[in-house]
Amino acid sequence: MDLTVTAPRTRIQPHAPVGRTARHAAWNDSARCVDVAVVGIGYAGLPLAVAAAAAGHRTRGLDLNDRLVVEVNSLRPPVDTVTANQLAEVAGLLDASTDPAFLRQCSTIALCVPTPVDARGIPDLGPLLAAVRTVRDHLVPGQLVIIESTTYPGTTDGVVRQLLEESGLRAGEDFSLAFSPERVDPGNQSFGFHNTPKVVGGLTTACSARAAEFYRALTPHVHVTRGTREAEAAKILENTYRQVNLALVNEFAQICHRLGVDVWDTIEAAATKPFGFTPFLPGAGVGGHCIPVDPLYLVHRAAQEGLPFRMAEQAQRINDSMPVWVAARARTLLEEHGIPLRGARVLLLGVTYKPNIADVRHSPAEPLAAELQALGAEVTYHDPYVDGFTVYGRRLPASHELSAGLAAADLTLVVQRHHAYTEAALGGASLLLEACGPVATRRTALLADDSEGGAPTHPATRDFS
Repeated sequence: MDLTVTAPRTRIQPHAPVGRTARHAAWNDSARCVDVAVVGIGYAGLPLAVAAAAAGHRTRGLDLNDRLVVEVNSLRPPVDTVTANQLAEVAGLLDASTDPAFLRQCSTIALCVPTPVDARGIPDLGPLLAAVRTVRDHLVPGQLVIIESTTYPGTTDGVVRQLLEESGLRAGEDFSLAFSPERVDPGNQSFGFHNTPKVVGGLTTACSARAAEFYRALTPHVHVTRGTREAEAAKILENTYRQVNLALVNEFAQICHRLGVDVWDTIEAAATKPFGFTPFLPGAGVGGHCIPVDPLYLVHRAAQEGLPFRMAEQAQRINDSMPVWVAARARTLLEEHGIPLRGARVLLLGVTYKPNIADVRHSPAEPLAAELQALGAEVTYHDPYVDGFTVYGRRLPASHELSAGLAAADLTLVVQRHHAYTEAALGGASLLLEACGPVATRRTALLADDSEGGAPTHPATRDFS
């Protein structure tokens, strides 16, 4: 189904600021008991809800998932982008519900629902449009509606605007409409909602101003774009930049391996240049909620206009091929030690998509495990953050004790370098392949916050070099 709307782009200049005329009497500031609604209280929505509550807004999260609602109301964070202490600090100002009736009370409604792709890489706006319809059914004059879900340019001022205007209200006149992409980075200890700049683009100048005013109460760093499409495109550009550079260094790592070049030493050397170079590190693939997904939104939208986004498409193919290459490395390493891969016991360490978090969305560990299994290996995993891990619907056996798992495995393959996987902790491995690079070296400590200090000593340690 083609969800693209190709209506002409307009910039409306209302005669009066939204919410300031007699037409907006339906929304009464003094009568409301909930000020801010956040639709979708997952990895991106809950940090926004906490930030709004911390700024003094009476905030309520709306979600169809009963478990998320119960956990938030019980002050138990259901995602690792918010801590229990953060929830406790805003307990009097934040709660959650599955009933959307309260939306009519709110001055601001932010939508933070998933925007995935299907098995063919085609954008699936279904969850977002379902949330927009819910807002439409409870929309009252004077409200500010913000889309934070990643999408391709033209969504907010196209299909989202059209759905909302089915309420009989006009965007930019009866209610404000804006786009502000989420920038949540799970596990990042340096940057959170409070100090990560917010990009905001409104349907009109007044919409932009109102959305910017809302966010400036939550963070001092707000950048206003020309419109909603520029804000939508900015998010996709950010993640395509990362996708392309990761593909570059992943393919570069394969070439270095073939030529007998230490890729990690090479990256360290290049990173000494104080300008014109940003270091990216190779790995077993690319995962998470952004990089494997967001560029495909623009690939799809550009294709509808007859414009191939070749760089993003090729980067996607390279990154998707990395688990297969790592599995081939594992096979070669085992055979070099006289062990056939078929029937070999392979232990995967760290099945999340990045170190020191519990998020397994689009983790490269899944296709890597599937490839190893297809080649006949007996695959298990260990991860202190993940209680259960499935590979395309089938549960992967877990090794709950690291030392016992290392002792039983013919090959230990480090997919993500959690803090627990120190050189000392991995000393019991008979054969070690480190898809994320060597542990505890000066160069990995320099380039990755999640590495440990020291020098590798295990004689069987291998990396991408």
